[in-house]
Amino acid sequence: MRNSLSSVALTWMLATGLTAPALAAEWPAADKPIQIIVPAPAGGGTGDAIARLVADRLGKRLKTAVIVDNRGGANGNIGAAAAAAAPADGYRLLFSWAGTLAVSPHLFRNLPFDPQKSFAPIALVADVPNILVVNNALPAHDLTEFVHFAKSHPGSLNFGSSGNGSSMHLAGELFKRETGVQLVHVPYAAPGQAVTNLMANEIQAMFQLVPGVVGQVKAGKLRALAVMSPSRSQALADVPTTTELGYPKLQSSTWFALLAPKGTPTAILDRLNAEINDILLEPDVAKSLTSMGAMPLGGSRLALADHLAVEISKWGRVIKESGIQNQ
Repeated sequence: MRNSLSSVALTWMLATGLTAPALAAEWPAADKPIQIIVPAPAGGGTGDAIARLVADRLGKRLKTAVIVDNRGGANGNIGAAAAAAAPADGYRLLFSWAGTLAVSPHLFRNLPFDPQKSFAPIALVADVPNILVVNNALPAHDLTEFVHFAKSHPGSLNFGSSGNGSSMHLAGELFKRETGVQLVHVPYAAPGQAVTNLMANEIQAMFQLVPGVVGQVKAGKLRALAVMSPSRSQALADVPTTTELGYPKLQSSTWFALLAPKGTPTAILDRLNAEINDILLEPDVAKSLTSMGAMPLGGSRLALADHLAVEISKWGRVIKESGIQNQ
């Protein structure tokens, strides 16, 4: 279907004398809305909230309607596949994240899109790091003590996640690989239940995303040991990072990015990149993101392409070494 759409578009361009640069110069038309496909349900967490913030500011800057099109399901693969098949005209974009773009290629057979070949990168938008939190009863008050206790009690500590192959699961597997400890993975259908069971000491640790436990940590219901990031989270600024604590390779997060179908004119991609970078510099946008536990990113289109390549390789190794089965 994508090839036929591209052929029709090419035939039309040749017939009318319009080239890709000419089309880009006319973009965006004030009466034609831009749709940002978000591969998650509406109201489905931090990703949807960030996408809506970006859509609102982008619409104001481009002086046209920018609409969020929620298409959840299959770990984001349904929405990503729809974006990959969309016309490459700048009116269909994809706002996606690490799980769909860097993890899905290693977990799903016959994936209907290729994160690197099906899309043109626009910009990294934000990053939400994983954070190691433990039950208050555990005799470990910092990362060093936790690693020592875990090594002294191999296989006796359970860590919860929102399911096999989730960000929390893979962060735990990365932790095991980098520290040499033995932890038992306990998957849950919902991360909220895992947090509840962690507070009840039915599991002893989690590698949650910062927004999922910031309230419990500030209330003293859970103990935060380390943010799995090179820089601290403003939401929990007193919690040290794994990099600070001597584990520079122990980094895990859910990052969010904006992409377009492959073949979208470069002029449109560059315009979108510039707009996203300017949006992320707006003080109230940065404040909104940090209040969600997210860190504003930005940068060049090449930076996103390089980041995606590194992440695909990294999580591929973790999945293979952990023996996580494809779906």
